[in-house]
Amino acid sequence: MSTEGSSNQGDTSIRPFRISIPDEQLQDLRDRLLNARLPDELEDSKWDLGTPLADVQRLTRHWATDYDWRRAEAALNEFPQFETDIAADGFEPLKIHFIHKRSAVPGAIPLIFVHGWPGSFYEGTKIVEPLTNPPPGKDAPAFHVVVPSLPNYGFSAGTKKRGFSVDQHAEIMNKLMLRLGYDEYVAQGGDWGFFIIRAMGRRYAPRHLKAQHLNLDAYAIPAFLHSPVVALRSYARLLFPSARERAGLARSKEFYASGSSYASLHGTRPQTVSYALTDSPAALLAWIYEKLVTWTDAYPWTPDEVCTWMSIYWFAAAGPGASVRLYNEFFPGGTLEGVKAKAKDDKLFHSTQDELRAWQDCKLGLGHFPQDVVSLPGVWGHGMGRVVYEKDHDSGGHFAAWERPDYVVGDLREMFGPKGGARDAVKNLKKD
Repeated sequence: MSTEGSSNQGDTSIRPFRISIPDEQLQDLRDRLLNARLPDELEDSKWDLGTPLADVQRLTRHWATDYDWRRAEAALNEFPQFETDIAADGFEPLKIHFIHKRSAVPGAIPLIFVHGWPGSFYEGTKIVEPLTNPPPGKDAPAFHVVVPSLPNYGFSAGTKKRGFSVDQHAEIMNKLMLRLGYDEYVAQGGDWGFFIIRAMGRRYAPRHLKAQHLNLDAYAIPAFLHSPVVALRSYARLLFPSARERAGLARSKEFYASGSSYASLHGTRPQTVSYALTDSPAALLAWIYEKLVTWTDAYPWTPDEVCTWMSIYWFAAAGPGASVRLYNEFFPGGTLEGVKAKAKDDKLFHSTQDELRAWQDCKLGLGHFPQDVVSLPGVWGHGMGRVVYEKDHDSGGHFAAWERPDYVVGDLREMFGPKGGARDAVKNLKKD
């Protein structure tokens, strides 16, 4: 039987959790929204300059006067939620919040959904029910689904120490699955979830992590040394891309050239931006709403969806600003400038993080969504592991599990189904 590996875990019990924001915090939020001091804007201002004033005015007004957090809170509390204390080696124990929905289907596959920024556990809530309760007679696999709040996000605690990067997130996610009794499991995610899952694979595959399904095309061209055939095919796609690949490469270049400055700010001065995100809900909304609109595939955001998304950040246990600190830990020097400079030379996406894109002994599924911020030739991902499933989707963007939960669920059902390439990835399945 495997162990979690660290004796400094704090209270290792798994405790029921319910979201319950105090009335005084709700009133404070309303007061700040009603008294928000907003800037003016140029007469011809559009999305290229940032979130339009009319959108911020409309949404802050809705958040303050029409939005019902208690209704959203009750809906979220319908999910079975828990908390437990977990420490990464060398760090203090952190309270980790998570949804854990077990399927009633015998032999269900344990799956952890890992979100990113500016997502949260909320992003994964749409896939919980269809994965745990597949339609009868469809021969679809069932899953035990775990949807955590990452440390520094949502209702998980935040660390006060430097050095808490993707490896520490990976360690905590793996320890969480082991504590829940899942010695073998699979993972799905994008954004930071992509890098955290890859860090999990580097450390815990194939012993614990058996398969990955990723929906961010953050690849590097595979190295000739390990994958010469895949490398040749990858360079061929760069020289002779399809129409879809040309569009994806152009979108990726545009993102690195003009849409990634937020990450440089998060990476170089996370404390400075935290003041605005923590003090002003209007600033928080403008900062994140821009990404919700520009990173998605014309997704029809409702005001209530936006306000719930923002409220989870506003009421976060570690505060809204803590979520940006990972950028400083992950990027050397905290900046994307090196990546952006290489993008100008058409040498995209080679970075100091390439070790997370290197080959891993883990079955791999790739879901390609055309309007993600980075959309690269799918063959580039074949240098990361044994690709047993791959699909080019016709729509969808960065927040795949929220925008197109049907596509993500479909990918997982096919990948792990009776005819899927990962059907036997997890062998140690409990039948209860």
